[in-house]
Amino acid sequence: MFQLNVGGNTQADASKVYDLLVVGAGAAGLTAAIYASRDGWQTLVLERETTGGLAATTHLIENYPGFPEGIDGSELMEKFVAQAKRFGAEIVEFEEVTGLRKREDGIFEVTTSDGQVFKGRTVVLATGSRPKKLGIPGEAEFTNKGVSYCATCDGPLYKDQDVVVIGCGNSGLQEAQILLEYAKSVTFVEFLDHSIAEKVLRDRVMNHPKVKCYFSHMAVEIKGSDFVEAVVIKDRETGELKELPTKAVFIYVGYQPYTDFVKGVVELDERGYIVTDRHMRTNVEGVFAAGDVRSGNLAQVAVAVGDGAKAAIAVREYLQAHPELMAIEA
Repeated sequence: MFQLNVGGNTQADASKVYDLLVVGAGAAGLTAAIYASRDGWQTLVLERETTGGLAATTHLIENYPGFPEGIDGSELMEKFVAQAKRFGAEIVEFEEVTGLRKREDGIFEVTTSDGQVFKGRTVVLATGSRPKKLGIPGEAEFTNKGVSYCATCDGPLYKDQDVVVIGCGNSGLQEAQILLEYAKSVTFVEFLDHSIAEKVLRDRVMNHPKVKCYFSHMAVEIKGSDFVEAVVIKDRETGELKELPTKAVFIYVGYQPYTDFVKGVVELDERGYIVTDRHMRTNVEGVFAAGDVRSGNLAQVAVAVGDGAKAAIAVREYLQAHPELMAIEA
């Protein structure tokens, strides 16, 4: 089960210039930190929450090579953290980056929500993404009162209860597996007339005796008093409204990137994801991006790891090509 890893937080040195600042401690950011610190570059990782990113909230990762029986996402990410620290990377949790600028001398400064400024010769943006909101009545009101975006985190709270999952894609079905261990029933509501999830997930989840599916339906309202009591769904073909009694609504309707703080700094695509070349380089020299925050990324742990490795190698090449940066110490 997902647990916060709050132990051993590093106090970073704001007076020094790091060789690499990694923004985000998910699979991509931690891989970049592993590669760069192993290469001997002084590396600081800044994470707005706890380490591990979305992967750490996944109950079971079955398609990451090397684990034939699968592995709990938080356990896998703990191994990433340990490996990065082994090579000397500094990792600071609960330090949200809110600004990025490049000085005239080529050094980057990142500003955090508490006003600290950290300096680096290069930056890897690996901020990942967050679940999209439905934007329907009741969603905000009942967040953490029955509305959730993480079944791994909150599923055990609803033992022997009826729950609803909005979205039948990979994320919805993946997370529903833990709900099926606890809930009395799991009802899916899917906008499309079919599930686009992987076949192995469809076979495993959608044929389960606890599962019911409403395809071509959309959620229009979440209702309750102090906590969630029902969700109203609409048949997209007939317009008919149905009210489904439920104790919880788990929402999986896609993701959006954490890139607000770099708007106007690096190039973003029409959906807000960071545009890079195949070497993870952005349009700003010395700034790289990796993982789910990158335009065209497939949102898979294995892909994020590859991105992080590529970014770290590109960092090495950049630093070797700019020896003048190594002389700047403040």
